[in-house]
Amino acid sequence: MKRSVMTPTGAVTLTQEGGALVALEWGGGFCDESDVLIRAERQIAEYFAGARPVFDLPLVVRGSQFQQDVCAVMATIPFGETLTYGDIARRLGAPAQAVGQACGGNPIPLIIPCHRVLGARGLGGFSGGVGVDTKVWLLKHEGAGGLLI
Repeated sequence: MKRSVMTPTGAVTLTQEGGALVALEWGGGFCDESDVLIRAERQIAEYFAGARPVFDLPLVVRGSQFQQDVCAVMATIPFGETLTYGDIARRLGAPAQAVGQACGGNPIPLIIPCHRVLGARGLGGFSGGVGVDTKVWLLKHEGAGGLLI
């Protein structure tokens, strides 16, 4: 099932399988309804309204164990705070480049906040929305914008 939601960063489409969210992609055009999709839509609206710093949704990260491990660490980064690819790499005993690739492969961006992961000397990349501009918008929305200048 898929449901599209308008956000200040553009339309996003949520994908649910087996009672859990498995994907969030920028783009729209879907209107399925389920309890999980409606909860996700409400929580995303609350996030953008500044009323929800933490999502509380059933998630399933599809991918390798390493992808799941990186997503698990990203999910612990508090609203308005950031880590670097190197920080996560040290926690997992892995190369920072591999962490960067796993961040780029995050199947549920925004809800698993890969936008909160920065490079050692800059923003790093972002594959959602319109790229790095979307990452900057999200970080500023969370009050982490001072890190960007």
